[in-house]
Amino acid sequence: MKRTAILFCLVAALAAARPAGATVRIVTSLQDFASIADSVGGKRVETFALAKGYQDPHFVEPKPSFVLKLSKADLLIVAGLELEIGYLPPLIDQSRNDKIRPGSQGYLDASNGCDILEKPTGTVTRAMGDVHPFGNPHYWLDPDNGRVIARAIAARLTEIDPSGAAEYKANLAAFEARLTEGEKRWDAALAPYAGTQVVTYHTSWPNFLKRFKLVAAGYIEPKPGIPPSPAHTVELINMMIEKKIPVILMEPYFDQKTPKAVAEKTGATLVTFIPSVGGVPEAKDYVGLFDYDVKLLADALAAKKARP
Repeated sequence: MKRTAILFCLVAALAAARPAGATVRIVTSLQDFASIADSVGGKRVETFALAKGYQDPHFVEPKPSFVLKLSKADLLIVAGLELEIGYLPPLIDQSRNDKIRPGSQGYLDASNGCDILEKPTGTVTRAMGDVHPFGNPHYWLDPDNGRVIARAIAARLTEIDPSGAAEYKANLAAFEARLTEGEKRWDAALAPYAGTQVVTYHTSWPNFLKRFKLVAAGYIEPKPGIPPSPAHTVELINMMIEKKIPVILMEPYFDQKTPKAVAEKTGATLVTFIPSVGGVPEAKDYVGLFDYDVKLLADALAAKKARP
């Protein structure tokens, strides 16, 4: 009887084990993480992003197809910091895939080890708007955090698929080299504008601004997630005129009516900035995202500087 029980356990363990060399199926909350996972995983992985780059990552419509993808996933990569709190937990429950539950090997919170900004020091209430109690979740917009995320993905893939360890190590090195070369381009393009004050629509850009030595002077939203009021807009316009703010950065999924009016009254250039891979065709991968945004911003700032 004892030998039978041991045999049963061995058979069950073998059935549960991943076949060596089998494709690792990865689901990510954002296209940014899928892009990095593709770079690190190469041909050994298959990725699917729940939120597309042109969508607001705070408000993702859950679809039945997401449950199917999650049910077959070997690895789930999330932004964490409660960015996905409004839609992802029920989808994980419905998938009935214990491999990707928080705390399991198949669940990776990409925020771990990253530079997280704007962590509230007191009690967070709804009166503060859509403030995230664990810090700003748009941390992937600092390329150095992208490097941290890539290393974490490589380490987790090596755990899940040990036979691919050498390939993951080589792919990671290639990704980091490409990212380092990109940082040289981006730093050179934005270095002349260090210290420049800008206005943004939402608080999506603290990591990007910090990385490239730019400063957020104000926001179109009076509070995160709260639509602009007439009184706040008037105050913002006066401040921008006084400080000669050159540009307004806004995400593609917000209403342009107020930002356009503010730009017209202040002379600032309204720039539609892309916060995620896939937001426009040119931002086809993680490095391409920064190539696109940095050029867009540098060109706008250069044009403002050239005006008499």
